Amino acid sequence: MDNFCGKRLDGRYEIREIIGVGGMAVVYKAYDNIDDRIVAIKILKDEYLSNEDFKRRFKNESKAIAVLSHPNIVRVYNVSFGDRLQYIVMEYVDGITLKEYIEQQGVINWKEAVHFTGQILAALQHAHDKGIVHQDIKPQNIMLLQDGTIKVTDFGIARFSRMDSNTTSENAIGSVHYISPEQARGEMTDDKADIYSVGVVMYEMLTGTLPFQSDNAVSVALMQLQQDPKKPREIVPTLPLGLEQITMRAMQKNPNDRYRSSAEMLMDINEFKRNPSIKFNYTYFVDREPTKYVKGDSEQVRSQLNNNDDSTEEKKTINKTTAIMLGAIAGVIVLALVIAGVLGIMNNRKIEVPNFVNMNYYTDIENKSEFDDFEFEFKYDETSTLEEGTVLEQKPEASEKVKKGSKITLTIVQKDGVTIDASIIGMSEENAKNYFISRGVIPTVIPEYSETVEPGFVVRTDPQVGGTVRVGGQVTIYIATNKQETVKVPTLVGCSKEAAEQLLKASDLEIGTITEVDSDLEKGVVVSQSIEKDTGVPIGTKIDIEISNGIPSESSVDIVVTLPSTKKTGTLKIYINSELYYTSGELYLDGANKTYTLKGKGANNSYRVIVDDTVIQEGKVDFTKIPAVVTDVKNNDGSQVLTSVIGETKDSAVAKLNAAGFKNIRIIEVEDATPVGTVISQTPSGDGVTKYPVSQEIVLTVSLGTDMAAD
Repeated sequence: MDNFCGKRLDGRYEIREIIGVGGMAVVYKAYDNIDDRIVAIKILKDEYLSNEDFKRRFKNESKAIAVLSHPNIVRVYNVSFGDRLQYIVMEYVDGITLKEYIEQQGVINWKEAVHFTGQILAALQHAHDKGIVHQDIKPQNIMLLQDGTIKVTDFGIARFSRMDSNTTSENAIGSVHYISPEQARGEMTDDKADIYSVGVVMYEMLTGTLPFQSDNAVSVALMQLQQDPKKPREIVPTLPLGLEQITMRAMQKNPNDRYRSSAEMLMDINEFKRNPSIKFNYTYFVDREPTKYVKGDSEQVRSQLNNNDDSTEEKKTINKTTAIMLGAIAGVIVLALVIAGVLGIMNNRKIEVPNFVNMNYYTDIENKSEFDDFEFEFKYDETSTLEEGTVLEQKPEASEKVKKGSKITLTIVQKDGVTIDASIIGMSEENAKNYFISRGVIPTVIPEYSETVEPGFVVRTDPQVGGTVRVGGQVTIYIATNKQETVKVPTLVGCSKEAAEQLLKASDLEIGTITEVDSDLEKGVVVSQSIEKDTGVPIGTKIDIEISNGIPSESSVDIVVTLPSTKKTGTLKIYINSELYYTSGELYLDGANKTYTLKGKGANNSYRVIVDDTVIQEGKVDFTKIPAVVTDVKNNDGSQVLTSVIGETKDSAVAKLNAAGFKNIRIIEVEDATPVGTVISQTPSGDGVTKYPVSQEIVLTVSLGTDMAAD
């Protein structure tokens, strides 16, 4: 293994120390001297550079995390796939693994465990929504920061849903203590495999022990397939029942008995957080499909025969007994079919219509095998206050006799809109169409090439998952096809320029024009792309991108202005670069502080705040920073030098004071021997040196002349 400490990669990344060693790569702490930040760099070991399988897995990890952008998933900044060196540059996480934390604590407080689990599920739901299955969820691949934030790492064996074919049990991947039973069998895995692993992680956090332990990895795998774990409350009796129920549901052997999605499990976690005394109505180990159950039991018998030769005679007895039981069951079934056939003929092949009224179509009728003899069509009532999906009317009515395959019209309660559930992704075309039709939405099917979804299954919808469609509206369902006439444009926004180039290259596309634009995103990050993500385009298409120059297109800042104290009303105006930016209504000028927000673009801007005709504040503002930066602020309280106007005529004195900014003038008229209209006295007197606020009241005493009555 080459040690890169002290070396510089691509003239940019200064390798400082090893922070982790995995099966196929070494992780280093490094300094990025271009973006001025600490990063983590995962470098593929030299011995695997010529191994195509390891190279594929390494590239797969970079491709997986490059399309993910979530606060609970490590972020990828750059990738490089050279012949002599392959590495991924990622966010550096300063923390410890969840495994280390469990080992430190022994048993984690259930409130902490719930907090951690919620973040793990949020990260996985984001990955699953992007079609990515992690396949190796375990505490060793989960980082814990000092503030309690979780970061999911190591997508080294992640795959895009339905992209890989079934693998054999000898090649089952993931850590044996945390893998799902279907992984242990080497079967096709989906989102529910990750949910099983989350359940095991919860189990370990809550109890301080793993559900299945042995010195032999094969033994652990067999336990995952064949044994039920001890319930957490048998180990820690103080655990809330609801939390045990959530953990055990996630760990069900049958994927169909687990949560349907990370989002569904997260909903129960949140319900538990709101009410820790909650009890869920889960049912486990219910034989919903008897034929499959018997078949699965036989497979277990065969497996045990292969692994334990000492019990051959016992297994033969079991197989013989099983064969007898199956024969008896088959006989009963045949007899029942014969009787049903005779009755059908006698009854002109008509069957009785059940009473559907007050049932809920979505939970009680849809996809239920006992109603396969009917074809349903729908009418909708948006006025009822009953639960959505409740059947209000049916035609034909209950107990009527109809032919097999007859249409039954159901009037069901439907609210204002239909929310597209995440479960639609990966659903078959027929089931997806029925899903929307039963909810009053008209589906349109469009084929789309996909590497990640099997042909005939849903790739995406428009509106997207989580969106709402009105009843009677239309939804577009994109169904996967294996004809590679086009490739899908990857998500480039949020990636670095280098990562975007690698993503396009991996998708058989090319980088087009690169333009720098103003943006508050980090410098070098892709702001926009010329063709939207997930759009099908011909191979080799050039995609133009805009990257951030690190300068925001617009920013703002608050300024504090002290109003004059004239005890009168006035108008305040703000100018930016001599253009009027803001004007107030009538303000009472009482000396109060007022806050105003300046918003704009560019670096060299000036502003002035004017009350009536007086500038009371001015300065410079740089809008290229966030928040904008104000400098060279000058506050003008309106102080001016007051000169004497004694001896002037009243009109001349007032005009001179107004010109100096003093407008708060009071006139007192008295009889005096001086000529009429002459200013006799002034308060304050004004010496031509002392400054006074322009709001200062100036009292002028003006002569009325001698007493006219004396004449």
